[in-house]
Amino acid sequence: MTYWAVNAVFLSIVAVLGVLALVAAGVRGRAARASSSPAETSRRRRERLLGAGLATGVLLVMTAVFDNVMIGIGLVGYDAARISGVFVGIAPLEDFAYAVAALVLLPSVWVLLGGPKTPRVPAAPAAGGSTTVKEARS
Repeated sequence: MTYWAVNAVFLSIVAVLGVLALVAAGVRGRAARASSSPAETSRRRRERLLGAGLATGVLLVMTAVFDNVMIGIGLVGYDAARISGVFVGIAPLEDFAYAVAALVLLPSVWVLLGGPKTPRVPAAPAAGGSTTVKEARS
């Protein structure tokens, strides 16, 4: 079995979770989009794409650096008969599938588990001053 065949199994599972997360985010986002202006929605989309692009770039560069170091010092080795023959430095291209899987899987799990929770804002004190805990209980 080649490394791409192993990657295909894991990447297909990640792809399914990614699609489920997109559907869930779309359903949850309808209400938020309905209450925001088109300019605000467009700005948020740009910010998310920029953040995702930066995270992708940083993770892929870090993967290239650390994989090349690990392979170069002999910590990790690959069977030449099972790799594609395409390299980034001395790291086979197949090794980057794990970084791509993490880039899709972690945000997908975050969305599927409910994403960020809205913080609870404490109720404002009654007019005329602040109340203490003791006063509020009586």
